[in-house]
Amino acid sequence: MTDLLVKFDAWLTDGGPAALVMRERLMPVEGHEGVVFPATFAAGDGFPGGYNIDGPFDGRPGSENVCLIDSVGSQANRVEPEFSSEKYRNLVPQITITAGERSVHILDAGHRAGDALLRCTELADDLKAAFEGAGKGNVEPLAKIAPTSLVFGVWDSRVTQVKLPRIVSSAIRAFNVRRLTRGAVYIPPLDYAALEVFSEDDKSKAEGNRKSPLAQRGFVHNPASGSHGGVLATGGIRRDATLNLAALRLLRSGEGNSLPLRRYILGLSLVAFTHPSAFVGYLRQGCTLVLDPDAAPSPREFTLVHCDGTRESQRFVHDDALAFATTTAGAFGVGESKSVAFDKARAQRDVADKKGDRKGTRGKNAETGAKE
Repeated sequence: MTDLLVKFDAWLTDGGPAALVMRERLMPVEGHEGVVFPATFAAGDGFPGGYNIDGPFDGRPGSENVCLIDSVGSQANRVEPEFSSEKYRNLVPQITITAGERSVHILDAGHRAGDALLRCTELADDLKAAFEGAGKGNVEPLAKIAPTSLVFGVWDSRVTQVKLPRIVSSAIRAFNVRRLTRGAVYIPPLDYAALEVFSEDDKSKAEGNRKSPLAQRGFVHNPASGSHGGVLATGGIRRDATLNLAALRLLRSGEGNSLPLRRYILGLSLVAFTHPSAFVGYLRQGCTLVLDPDAAPSPREFTLVHCDGTRESQRFVHDDALAFATTTAGAFGVGESKSVAFDKARAQRDVADKKGDRKGTRGKNAETGAKE
């Protein structure tokens, strides 16, 4: 047994530390005073839509706010597909689903192993059994099919209802931001009313009305004022990431030795945790972030947090994490890679079953007099 294989065993057994945390201090690629465009979110549940900014900020002492730049889910979706690239593909099973000329990798499925796409393939029965096993305390079958679902979390909400927590979570936030707006106007290259494509009256009604079909099709002047213009982060930008070792120690291989499984998932987690470019860099138009070289004490800090609250500084290099992951993957045994076909009949049955569930619920409610 190599020293590398057992290097982190103290983290994986009872009494181990609670978590490994990382803090990165970031800045816009344009510089500290650059404008950053956060993620925008749809309206709902009392939220008006747009940027997610909590708290007021007017520059006075005690006044502060926090702006979400990139969410936990978005961060996971950025790094998970990296496990299909050449550098990392030997660490996890490479499973693709084909549908006609389309091919979708399991790592690109929005709900991971719990995605509807997987239920519509020959993997459905194996995944159901794997989730049922996980619900009873044995996650090894799921680790053989979709190990990144253990790293980034998964909820089989449509079938078994089994939910497994994220081992790795990360989010980027900006502090004490000033919201900016921007304006623009589209000017058509021709006066289409003068060319009698439509009337001057139609033109005057459409100009300035963004909902007008003429404006939407680009035939009249179309101003866009007061739209999202990004934010100025006067309090800095920070990425906080957690590798939850306490949650990782809950993973078990049935009645057998759970240590090889935990080593394997820790290896994958460390690769994701230390990935050099998946979490920062280009996030979206107007939001390219880099490490802040002027940050004190350093732009990136790793800290091992023990269960008694004591904290211990750590140093991690991505290539070392990859070497550990490669060793643990070889010892655990990576699951089989395969390509499976989308099964239209399975999809139709799944839809039909769901419709039947709703009808049954309506009938039951009608009999009991309960509200639907």
